[in-house]
Amino acid sequence: MKRKAIALALLFAVALTGTAMAKTFITIGSGGVGGTYYPLGGSMAEVLTKADIDVKATSRSTAASKENCRLVASGRAQIGMTMGSTLYQAFTGTGAFEKDGKLPLEILFNMYPAPEHLVTTNRTGITTFEDLKGKRVSIGAPGSGNQVLARMILAAAGIDPEKDFSMQQLTQPEAAMALKDGNLDAVFWNFAAPGSAVLEVAAVRDVVLIPLPEDLVKKVVEENSFLFPYTIKKEVYPGQPEDVLTVADGNYLVVKKGMDEKLGYDLTKTLIENRKAFMQVTQQAVHFAPEEASVGIIPFTPGAVKFFKEKGIEID
Repeated sequence: MKRKAIALALLFAVALTGTAMAKTFITIGSGGVGGTYYPLGGSMAEVLTKADIDVKATSRSTAASKENCRLVASGRAQIGMTMGSTLYQAFTGTGAFEKDGKLPLEILFNMYPAPEHLVTTNRTGITTFEDLKGKRVSIGAPGSGNQVLARMILAAAGIDPEKDFSMQQLTQPEAAMALKDGNLDAVFWNFAAPGSAVLEVAAVRDVVLIPLPEDLVKKVVEENSFLFPYTIKKEVYPGQPEDVLTVADGNYLVVKKGMDEKLGYDLTKTLIENRKAFMQVTQQAVHFAPEEASVGIIPFTPGAVKFFKEKGIEID
């Protein structure tokens, strides 16, 4: 009987080991504290781990889009959050990724639109886009998709950030603190509206959102097909007297090309079908619907294509 009990215990231990080994470990590259990526990444990791798909997921705070594209392409992360502008450059090996070359990335799904915010306070005297010249302006953290987009806008406007104003490269928390303390005049931020960083500054200062000129918006969109015009409604942030015209970028979940079809399918299905859970983190999760989530700018991973096809959506 004793031998039988030992044998059964060993078989049980082996079974447990096999179950543990069957888990697929997923790291999600999110973003820095203050934006939408960071809390959303944590929520996604929790949902995936609790789902019955043999996945153990964790979220990793990163410098966001550019770093995430590189992490996923190198296999150091399995899912990455990225802005469309950054993703397009990474996939084509252009712009910020010229030295990297074309990265092997595919889309899991399109998350939500994120407008560019040009934020200042009423203490700086900045009321128009042209007023940035000669001021202290943060264009985003090094390696961030936010900086990629800010540079696109400035280039279209004929503004050289290295020459035409005092350029800073701050993370969202750093820029928010600097703006509150008066050590910074304006900041480019890219995130879903309302963004917590803007609300943080607005709690202690009179925040002003600067609109982009219509001709500049038109030029930026014409030069970059993955961008689109966007209006931040006046009721989104406290004290804003009118709507603010800007440009918006898409935000995507990306994986490395060649991901197992079943895994890609399970990840896509689980995340989209649990969008109500993500609504507690950001109202932007309302866009986690098949019709919107299936709109891409580069190819989708085969598992995602399979999921959308089941929903009656054909992806080229």
